[in-house]
Formats: sequence, structure tokens, C-alpha cells
Amino acid sequence: MLAASAVTPASVVPESTQQAIGYPTLFLLVLLGALVPVIPTGALVSSAAVVAFHQTAPFSLAMVFVTASLAAFLGDAALYWLGRRGLKSKNGSRWLEAIRARAPEDRLAQAQGKLAAHGVAVLVLSRLVPAGRIPVMLACLLAKWPMRRFARGNFPACLAWAVTYQLIGILGGSLFDEPWEGVVAAIALTLVISAVPGVVRRVRSSPRS
Repeated sequence: MLAASAVTPASVVPESTQQAIGYPTLFLLVLLGALVPVIPTGALVSSAAVVAFHQTAPFSLAMVFVTASLAAFLGDAALYWLGRRGLKSKNGSRWLEAIRARAPEDRLAQAQGKLAAHGVAVLVLSRLVPAGRIPVMLACLLAKWPMRRFARGNFPACLAWAVTYQLIGILGGSLFDEPWEGVVAAIALTLVISAVPGVVRRVRSSPRS
């Protein structure tokens, strides 16, 4: 009786059921996070990778990678398309305004300079830098990149992003026996990584004695 009561609900649910629910949920959350950049999509991918790492079903990690990268690519493409529509509209759009609101002038100017100098490579790297995606996307919009050119550069960017955060999840999963411990470690690591650029900017902007 004691052994039966110690079984957690997660262990009772078959892996096939977890996957049937988990992959569509991951897809929708990453897609929404690409459109509304307030959802910590990196932490979601890392957490999903931890769970997949501890599963016995084959190709679980590959499914997390495909699901996350595809959702990120489609979300970015949709946001860029909405931004282009806003540029062409006389009154703009709330999507374009949302993009502008998350791209401070100094970071936008920096992104525009790097984009002019290095082109698609900056777009690829922008997804690996916390809070770097939106300023570079706005720079592409203001440079009037066509949708096809943006998509060609954004596809490898989404692949690199998915691989990076999945590796963080695999690292967290390999350090702990229990999946929930790995999830906590992966989320903590992604939050630290996300906070680093802000700390660096504050240090650089602080007056020196």
C-alpha cells in the first residue's frame, strides 16, 4: 500500500499519452511566445528536453527539436509578416508598435549597423542572444527585407536556437535522476542566461568614479 501511494501521477500516465499532449502544447506555447515575446520559450524547450531525456520512447528528443524549431520559425514568420503589413499601412498596426516597443533606439541602431555589415549572420545570432531577436527583426523590417529573404535567414536561426536550449535541457536531465530536478535546473540556467545581457548593459551604463 505504501509503495502504491508513493507513485506520482506523472508516472501513472503512459509516455504515449504524455507525448500526445506535450508536443502540441509545446508547439502552441513556442508559437505564441514568438508572437508575444513575454513567454520564456527557451525555458519551455529546455524543460521539454529534460522530460524527453528521461523517456524510453525513441526519437523523443528529436521530436522536441522538430516541434520547437518549427513553431519558432512559423511564429517569427507570422510576426514578420504582420510587421510588414504595419509598415505598408498608413496608420501602422498594433503588431508593429509592439515590435517597436521592445526595440530601444540604441539597440535598434546597433542591430541596424550589424545587419548592414554582416547580413544574414546577424539574424542567425540574434535568436541566440537573449532579447536580441526583436531589435534585429525590426532592423530587417526597416531595411525592407522581403519575406523570403527573412525566412531564409531565420530558418537556421530557429534551428540553432532549438539546439542550444535543448542541450541545456539535456545537461539538466543528465545531472539529476528525477525529471523535475532537471527541469528546475534547466529553468534556472535559462533564466540566468536571459539575465546576463541586462546585467552587462547596466554595468556598462553605470557611471565610473
